[in-house]
Amino acid sequence: MMGKRNILKFLVLAFGLCIVAFAFGYGHNANQIDEHTIRYVLEQEPSTLDPAKSSTSPEATVQLQLFDGLVRLNDKGEPEAAVAKNWDVSDDGTEYTFHLRSHIKWSNGEPLTAHDFEYAWKRALNPDTGASAAYMLYVLKNAEDYNTGKAKASDVGVKAIDDGTLVVTLEYPTAYFLKLLASHGYYPVNKSAVEANENWGSNADTIISNGPYRLISWQHNGEMHFVKNDNYWDADEVVTKSMNWPISESQSTRLTLVEGGEADMMVEPPVADQERLEEAGLLYIGPMLGNYYYMFNVKAEPFTDPKVRKAFSMVINRHNIVKNIVKGGKKEAYAFVPFGMLESNGKDDFREVGRDLVYEDVDQAKKLIREAGYDEKHPLPEITILYNTSELHKAIAEAFQAAWHDAFGADVKLQNQETKVFLANREAGKYQVARASWVADYGDAQNFLEVFSAEDNDSQYENEEYNTLIAQIRETPDGAERDALMHRAEKMIFDESLIIPLYFTTQPYVTNGSVQNYFWTVLGLVDFKKAYK
Repeated sequence: MMGKRNILKFLVLAFGLCIVAFAFGYGHNANQIDEHTIRYVLEQEPSTLDPAKSSTSPEATVQLQLFDGLVRLNDKGEPEAAVAKNWDVSDDGTEYTFHLRSHIKWSNGEPLTAHDFEYAWKRALNPDTGASAAYMLYVLKNAEDYNTGKAKASDVGVKAIDDGTLVVTLEYPTAYFLKLLASHGYYPVNKSAVEANENWGSNADTIISNGPYRLISWQHNGEMHFVKNDNYWDADEVVTKSMNWPISESQSTRLTLVEGGEADMMVEPPVADQERLEEAGLLYIGPMLGNYYYMFNVKAEPFTDPKVRKAFSMVINRHNIVKNIVKGGKKEAYAFVPFGMLESNGKDDFREVGRDLVYEDVDQAKKLIREAGYDEKHPLPEITILYNTSELHKAIAEAFQAAWHDAFGADVKLQNQETKVFLANREAGKYQVARASWVADYGDAQNFLEVFSAEDNDSQYENEEYNTLIAQIRETPDGAERDALMHRAEKMIFDESLIIPLYFTTQPYVTNGSVQNYFWTVLGLVDFKKAYK
């Protein structure tokens, strides 16, 4: 018999879960959820699911269920034929001819053709679109020139010869091009849907997709509901008929949903619970090519001075923060490009060759601050750390706050914002120092180095020498020369002290074991195409 105290605990838990269920709208879709429905808790409300305009990993995770490109990454991280059944490559490696499968359809039953890919890619590059993903297409001939107003759309190296044939011309041979094709920037979009509503990617009833699932409802900041896309070219491989994804930026809430039986999987459980979850056999570590770092606004005092930026980086004890706060199998970072990407020889790891590019030395940091003109009589100005709402981000910000106060006597404030607002303010340069992270769009070091090449990068960093170096990297065929250029570019990031690297990412997640046959891509996205319960 259950004692009074246990009854009370049960009622409190049940009441709490009822509140969670109400908050996430479970009652709304209760008739659509059965024991075979995959219930994954998404860690952030997507700003948009428009492949050209999205910019976060949660958005890419949703898009992976909704869209297919010409290729799709398999569980080994290698590109496999998807919408394209096969392709031919010219001898010089600059021209690809893709042959699409026959009778491909959009989720609404309309035909999907090579013209949809040409439209989508040129739309992403159109400067009027303001696409976050435009840079991902710069390997296409004249793509960057079109995106920067120096060429016409007709000059871009993508052309639908007919409904089933797409010819792609590159600026230069690109060894990672097929992997790049699997990223969201290269997904097709439905022209009718886009032109009918410029915000088509923000509501379930206006999203037309071509992947394993289609989105039938989206309660913003609440939940998303997917069903199998019967018009998908590989629909026979899609076993699951329904997925329900609650949305919460709270790690604790996500964990409560899984442990309370209201969801099956979630990512980034609270650090305080990870040891317990590991002992219970509920915690797993997935791969992710990415990093977590702090970026400086180089146009905001006191961080206009590279000496100050360097000093603030040198007093951060990465090992202690990762060990005691972050956990989750993360590895402290002393550079920007993570482990896991190879040099052109196919053997050596890029990170191991490049070695550490930043070090910790509190005494030297204090000396640099004095050289920058700050002392007891001339204290540093008030500093605000900007981060988006999360228990982990808050704990890390508090550790940085303490380190800077202890080393320099700095008056450091913390400011957390909802993710959409945070990203907008960071992009606009409305901050002094802010948390950031980068997860690879494709498995090549260049993808990380390009973060600081654009004139409108979030650090407000403008360096023509760096931009020229990135252009050289893009134009240099895969080989030792290109490797050397990329190492040189990464060193420049730290010569300028643009960032404080903290750790290289993994994807810790919790599952109750009910979902089978999913896998995590090297980009940290979970693929439920063939998954089932």
